Amino acid sequence: MSMKTVITVGLFGAALAVSGLAPASAEVLKVQTGQASSALNVPMNRAVVVESDVPFAELSIANPGIADISTLSDKSIYVLGKAPGRTTLTLLSADGKLISNVDVHVTPDIAEFKERLQQILPGEKIEVRTANDGIVLSGTVSSTMKLDRALDLANRYAPDRVSNLMMVGGTQQVMLKVRFAEMQRSVSKSLNGSFGAQRTGSSHFGGAVAGNIDGINNVLAGSTVTTTAKGALGLGFNVGAIEFGVLLEALESKGMVRTLAEPNLTALSGQEAKFLAGGEYPIPVPDQDGAITIQYKPFGVELNFTPVVVDGDVINLTINAAVSSIDTAVTFEADGFSVSGFKRRETSTTVEMRDGESFAIAGLLQDDFRNANGQVPWLGDVPILGALFRSADYQRSQTELVIIVTPHLVTPVNGEALALPTDRIRIPTERELFLFGDVAKPQKGAAGEVARQDFSSSYGYVME
Repeated sequence: MSMKTVITVGLFGAALAVSGLAPASAEVLKVQTGQASSALNVPMNRAVVVESDVPFAELSIANPGIADISTLSDKSIYVLGKAPGRTTLTLLSADGKLISNVDVHVTPDIAEFKERLQQILPGEKIEVRTANDGIVLSGTVSSTMKLDRALDLANRYAPDRVSNLMMVGGTQQVMLKVRFAEMQRSVSKSLNGSFGAQRTGSSHFGGAVAGNIDGINNVLAGSTVTTTAKGALGLGFNVGAIEFGVLLEALESKGMVRTLAEPNLTALSGQEAKFLAGGEYPIPVPDQDGAITIQYKPFGVELNFTPVVVDGDVINLTINAAVSSIDTAVTFEADGFSVSGFKRRETSTTVEMRDGESFAIAGLLQDDFRNANGQVPWLGDVPILGALFRSADYQRSQTELVIIVTPHLVTPVNGEALALPTDRIRIPTERELFLFGDVAKPQKGAAGEVARQDFSSSYGYVME
C-alpha cells in the first residue's frame, strides 16, 4: 500500500470520528410559501426552530398559553411548548399576505419517560404514545405488578391523563387447593360408690349413702341392678339381723372424630370465586308485625377467595374459608319452634406465596378437661373404704384443627382428557342385576381408560 493511500485512509477515518462526535442537528421545520412541510410537534418545556423560505414581517400564535414564539431572524422562529394542546402559528409577509399557517401540537415530553420506562422495566414490550394532552400506554407486560409500575411512572409525567391499553401476558388463572383437617379426641371416666343397710325382721330401718339410690335398693332387695354405667358390681350380705349392700359403678368411654374437607376452586386473577358444598338451614325470624318468616343460613364447606398474580409465579390471595355443621346438642325453643346451633370453624386472611407453595393459614389446638368429686363429709376421706362414700368423674376433650392452602397457576386442557367419577362405572343391565347381582359394572371404552389413568391435575387443569 502506498503512502498516499495510507494518508487518505487516515484522513477518512478522522473525518468519520469527528462526524461521530459532532452533536446532532437541532429539530427544524421547513416552511414553504403557502404551506408547512408537516405539523409542528413540540414537546412541553422544549423548543423547535421553524424556518421559512421567504422573509416574514409579522408572526402570531392563536393561543399563547400553549406555545410561546420569538424570532431568531427574518426567516427563523423559535417555538417553545408551554402546555399540552393544539394551536396555530401564522406567518405574514411585509405586504400583509399570508405565507403559511402552521399547526402546532404541544405534547408531554415522552422522550425522558421512555428512557425511564426502559431503565425501570427492561425487556417489557410497552408502547408509548401521546393523545391530546395525555399519554397512551399499550403493549403486553409480564405481570400486574409491572403494569402498576408503568402506570405509576406515567402518572408522574401526565397526572390523571394516562390511558391504559396494556395487557397482562402469561398464565392468569389460579386454582386454590384448601385442606381442612380436624381431629377430636375425648375421654370420660367415672367411678361411683353406693352403700346401704337395713334391718330385717318385724321392725325395719334402713339407710343409704348412694349416688344411685335405685341401684342400691335393688342390691338390698336382691333384684337386678339398675345403672347407666357400663359396668357395675353389687354385693349384699347379712350381719345378724342387719343386711348390708354395696354397689360400685364404673364408666369409661373414648371417642375420636376425624374431619377432612378438600375444596378446590379456580378463578381469574383479580376476580372473586365462591364455593359452597353443604346446604341451608331454616331459621324462624319474627318481622316488625310479629309474623314469623323463615331465613336460611348456609352450612357446610365454604370458600371465597380472590387471587392476584403479582409477578411471574407470585400470587396474592385474599381468602375466607369456613367449615360449619349443625350442632344438635345446642337447641333453642320458642313459640313452638326448635332451632339447633352451629359448629363453625372459619378463617379470613391475606397471604402471598409462589405457585405450588403451601401455607398453614390457620391452626387451633384446644385441650379441655373437667374433674368432679362428690362425697359424704368425713366418710369419703377414709382410706380405701372411703371410695364407697365417694363419686368421681373425669372428662377430657382435645381438638386440633389445621387449614392449609396451596395455589397453582393453571391453564385449560382438552375436554377429552378430563375424568369424572361417573366415568369409572356404568349402570348394569337387568340381566346382570337379577341374575348375577351386579349393581355396578366397570366402564368400557375410551372413557373408562381415561378414568383409570392417574392425573397429577385431577381437576382438569395443567399446572404450570
